[in-house]
Amino acid sequence: MSEFLLLRHRNIGEEGIAELDEYLRLGGFQAFRKVVTQMSPQQVIDLVKASGLRGRGGAGFPTGIKWSFLSDRFPRYVVANSDESEPGTFKDREIMERNPFQFLEGLMICAYASQAHVAYNYCRGEFWQLVDELQSKVIQLHDHGMLGDRIFGSEFSLQIHHHLGAGAYICGEESALLESIEGKLGQPRLKPPFPADRGLYQQPTVVNNTETLANVPLIIERGAEWYRSIGVEKSCGPKIMCLSGHAKNPGNYEVPLGTTFRELIFDLADGITGDKRLKAILPSGASAPILPATDVVLDTPLTYEDVSLVGSQLGSASIILLDETVDVSWAAMKTTRFFKHESCGKCTPCREGTYWMDRLLHRINNGQGDHEDANLLGEVAKQITGKCLCPLGDFSTSAVISGLELFHDDFTQHVRNGNGSTVELSE
Repeated sequence: MSEFLLLRHRNIGEEGIAELDEYLRLGGFQAFRKVVTQMSPQQVIDLVKASGLRGRGGAGFPTGIKWSFLSDRFPRYVVANSDESEPGTFKDREIMERNPFQFLEGLMICAYASQAHVAYNYCRGEFWQLVDELQSKVIQLHDHGMLGDRIFGSEFSLQIHHHLGAGAYICGEESALLESIEGKLGQPRLKPPFPADRGLYQQPTVVNNTETLANVPLIIERGAEWYRSIGVEKSCGPKIMCLSGHAKNPGNYEVPLGTTFRELIFDLADGITGDKRLKAILPSGASAPILPATDVVLDTPLTYEDVSLVGSQLGSASIILLDETVDVSWAAMKTTRFFKHESCGKCTPCREGTYWMDRLLHRINNGQGDHEDANLLGEVAKQITGKCLCPLGDFSTSAVISGLELFHDDFTQHVRNGNGSTVELSE
C-alpha cells in the first residue's frame, strides 16, 4: 500500500469511506465548500490547469483547458462519462463502489467551475445496481444541503441525475453519449462543433471521465504543486492501472504516472501466471496497438508520451498481458469480433471493414485462409484507418495491424497453400 492509493481510499486503512458520515469525518466535501464559498469559477479552472491533471478516460487531454473551452452561452451542462466499456477496464466501477463521494464531489466541483446547474452521470447499462446505490448517495447529499438550491447559502444550485446506457460500447465516445442522454440512437456526431460549444441539448457541455473527476477534490484540498509532485512533468499525478490477462495478481493498481511496465507487472503484480514468459502487452485494452514484451517496452514509463514513443497508447491504462501460449492472430480475431459487434454502423468503412476483418481472421484461424486472405486482412485494416467519424474504426485495426507487423509467424502458421504447406505473408 502506498500514499498513491488516496484516490480510492482517502486515508489508508480507513473503513466505511463509502458512507457519507465517514467521508465527512475524513474531510470530505471541504474542497467543494471551499470552491463554492471562497473561489470564483475561473479560479477553480486556473487551479486545475496549474495542477497538470489530464483526462483519465483515454485521450489524456488537459482537464483545466477543457473546462476553459466552454462557449459563452447558458445553460451549461456537465456529464461524467462512467460508461467504462473498454475491454480490460474496471477502475471507474471500483471508484464508484468504494469511494463514491469523492467522485461525486469532483463532479460537483466541475459543475461549479463550469457554471452548470445540472450534471449527469452516464453509466453503462450493466451498472444498474450501482446506479441505485449512487442515487441513494445523491439523496443523502440533498438531505445535508450539499445539493439543491442555494448551496451553503450561495447563489449556486446543482442537481445530479444518473443515466443508464444500454450496453453499447460506442456510447463511451462523448458525442454518442450525449445523443444517448437525449434519447436518440447512440451514434457519434460530426465534429466540429465540439461539446464545449454544442454539447448536451446543443448547449456548452463538459464531459469528463470518472477517474478524472475523482482527482479534483484532492487538487483543491492540497494544491497544484502537491499534485505535480506526483508522476512526471508532462504526465502528473497518480493513475489507476487496470491489470488483467496472465498476471499473477490482476486488479487495479494506483501508481504515479512514470512507473514502468516492468515495475507494475513484476514488482507489484508478481509477474506472469505459472511463471511463463510474457509475450505481448495490450496497454489500452482492445483499442491500441499490441506491444512485444521486449526489455525496451518493459522499461518504458507508463506516461501518455512514453507509451506513444514505443508504438502504442496508454489510453485508459487497461493493460492486458498475453503469455507465451497466446496466438496473437487469435487475440486479433477476438478484438475484431468485439469491434464488429460494437460498431454503430454509421460509417461505411467501420461497418463493412470490421465485418471483413472478422471474416478473414476467422478463415485464417480455422486453417481455411490462404496467402491472399492474410495480405487482404492488412489492406482492409489500412482502408479503415483515418476514415471514420469516431475512433472506433481506428481502434478496430490496432491489434490487426500491429499483430501482423510484430507477430508475423502467429499468422503464417495458419495460412496454408493447396499442398498444405505454410505460405509466408508478404511484408
